[in-house]
Formats: sequence, structure tokens, C-alpha cells
Amino acid sequence: MIHVVRSRKKYPVIGYLASAAFVAVCLYLFISETGGVAERTKEENLNALVEAVRRASVQCYAIEGRYPPSVEYLEEHYGISIDRNSYNVFYSGWASNIMPDITILPVEEEE
Repeated sequence: MIHVVRSRKKYPVIGYLASAAFVAVCLYLFISETGGVAERTKEENLNALVEAVRRASVQCYAIEGRYPPSVEYLEEHYGISIDRNSYNVFYSGWASNIMPDITILPVEEEE
């Protein structure tokens, strides 16, 4: 019968430190990418809201023959839903037959 004896490593701490460093790097990359996804989602939501308000304005013009007088009119008659806690909407139209200027900005978060 052959008896095999495994020798123990003299420095097991180096292996533990290398593993901990690898896990830390992976965790950092995961967290940084998660923040990037959240930022892209906010930007996509803003773009979708701008496009929805523009489309509803054009639809109002096509149906009624005039652009809507306000964003509240769009919310009431055309089903636009705006999260006022997240977005500031600036809608200025000076004539009913000219496309209004629509600006939507995200609300600055206070720390």
C-alpha cells in the first residue's frame, strides 16, 4: 500500500488575500455598472416623456386644428402622465397654429 502525504502550503494567507481582492474587484465592477444602468434608464425615461408630449401636441393639432394651450390640457384630454416630482415641464406656445416650445428637465435631487 502506498501512502501519499500532501504537503501543506506555507503561506495560505496569500491565497485568501488574492481571493478577497478578486471578489472586491468583481463587486466594484458590478456596482459601477448598476449605476450606469440606472443613469441610462433615467435618460431613456426623459426622452420617452419628451417624445410623448410632442406626439400628443401634434395629435391635438391634427384632431382639433390647434396646438394645446398647456401641458395640463394634454394630461386631461390626451392621457399624458407626468411625474411632477421627477420632471419640470416648460411648455410655451404663443400661437395656436405654431408648434410650442417643449422643454423637460429632470428635477435636481437634493442631498
